[in-house]
Amino acid sequence: MYIDIIKVFAPSTLAFFFGILLTPILTHFLYKHRLWKKKAGKISPDGRETPIFNKLHKDKETGTPRMGGVVIWFSTLVTILVFFLLANIWPGDATTKLNFLSRNQTWLPLFTLLVGAIVGLIDDLLQVRETIDPKKAGLAFSYRLLVVIILGLIGGYWFYFKLGMDSLSIPFNGSWYVGAWIMPLFILVMVALFSSGVIDGIDGLAGGVLAVIFASYTGIAFFQHQIDLAAFCATITGGTLAFLWFNIPPARFYMSETGILGLNTTLTVVAFLTDSVFILPIIAAPLLITSISVIIQLLSKKLRKGKKIFLVAPIHHHFEALGWPAYKVVMRYWVISIIFAIIGMIIVLISK
Repeated sequence: MYIDIIKVFAPSTLAFFFGILLTPILTHFLYKHRLWKKKAGKISPDGRETPIFNKLHKDKETGTPRMGGVVIWFSTLVTILVFFLLANIWPGDATTKLNFLSRNQTWLPLFTLLVGAIVGLIDDLLQVRETIDPKKAGLAFSYRLLVVIILGLIGGYWFYFKLGMDSLSIPFNGSWYVGAWIMPLFILVMVALFSSGVIDGIDGLAGGVLAVIFASYTGIAFFQHQIDLAAFCATITGGTLAFLWFNIPPARFYMSETGILGLNTTLTVVAFLTDSVFILPIIAAPLLITSISVIIQLLSKKLRKGKKIFLVAPIHHHFEALGWPAYKVVMRYWVISIIFAIIGMIIVLISK
């Protein structure tokens, strides 16, 4: 029991300090090469300008580098490699037990994290180099979506054919046999989480929300005795907290696609590994709400001849437009995240 607790908390702590140590090197590189948007502005998913957002953030999008998400996935990767190398170079009871890189629990989420992060990094580089016209951002979006679908296919295949997973738990109602339908369902969940990437829009918002979500899955995996997966989620939490240390206002850098794409696709894998897919909308409620607000806005403008529900979408920018200070929006998102994460954890634990 004690070794399991150490196995979870030691990597999380190490990832946090790795992230803290990495940040000065990363920020020096980002600022030296001016890796930020050269022109402020945002295009909505329907391809139109967003004047309210652009007015609110006209002085924030330029001069602050993107790609801060590197801190999260790189510190996670280094931490995993440290424990893996210790177990293989100096094999022993302690080092072997602390190694949490395993085929059935952490291979797939680590693979997903790295692929999503690298694809996001490429997209970030294209944007800061101005090789993507903001008005043609939909093309970049399509490429990212294609990668997400491919990752979903790989993940669904792995769960069905490699792990033999053919049913999903419904809280308080046993298991639901889905058979091969688990593969398209996996893709659907991953695409839904991909759409929630729009939460990355205010300093500290995405980092705080995702840290809470992965911390909650650390607890769920631990109580399910999936200790390797719990250690993996805790490591991501530690790396995210290191990022958040430098992302609170005024942000030293933004998470951007290399962080948000890697984390959101990995979250799908974690939800399936813990058999808590139907609880995911509760644990990740802030992501769901943010994504739904964009969908509602687009449908309203399409069906109601341009009329909007929100002043601007996603909904956190709506609150900004109402006059809420950015820090108030962020802090209240964090509070809501914690509450929904606790509710989700309770449901998962008592429904088994």
